Amino acid sequence: MNKADLIKHIASEAGITQTQAEKAVNSFTGAVSSALSQGDSVTLIGFGTFGISDRAARNGRNPQTGATIKIAAKKLPKFTAGKALKEAVDMPKKGKKK
Repeated sequence: MNKADLIKHIASEAGITQTQAEKAVNSFTGAVSSALSQGDSVTLIGFGTFGISDRAARNGRNPQTGATIKIAAKKLPKFTAGKALKEAVDMPKKGKKK
């Protein structure tokens, strides 16, 4: 599912226009991005938590030359799935045994 598919799905489920659904999706992604850039996390109970992961500086190797290079430390976004989402993904399909 891509962003356009998500917008169509939200619009049909919520009984709103696709323009309104697109504004809602953009607002959500903007709010999560803004919170993460400020160092905060976003928790949706049952769905999961968007947070920041610190990656330490390390030495790497240039695959073409074999030279050692320094890779700087950085912060990366991460998502940890909540219990309800994990259970929804792990549910067996109807008519199929796990």
